Amino acid sequence: MMFAGAALLLAAAGVYGLSARYVSERQREIGVRMTLGASPRDIGVLVLRDVGIITALGLAIGLPGAYTLALVARSFLYGVSATAPEVFLWAVGVLATVAILSALLPARRAARLDPVVALRE
Repeated sequence: MMFAGAALLLAAAGVYGLSARYVSERQREIGVRMTLGASPRDIGVLVLRDVGIITALGLAIGLPGAYTLALVARSFLYGVSATAPEVFLWAVGVLATVAILSALLPARRAARLDPVVALRE
């Protein structure tokens, strides 16, 4: 459980870092969008959608790899199914939730961005 918690914390920190960098690199574009009439809600949805796409892509790539490794590790487990579908569903749900929650702060920062300051920088 300790290793799983540490891995989840690292995943959350990674997604937060990715989201924060995404917002800072696209600050000028976000300023232009807001100047042209995008609402703060639209900007927040834009950031969260992009993080959701990256998360879905990561899960689509990672799930087959995890399943393959579970089949390899099956010989080390006694009395426990290595490929239980509910475990994979829980993992997907928890990782997706953590990814979206860790992207909320950068999305909020992007939504509160002053367009004049963003265009000036």
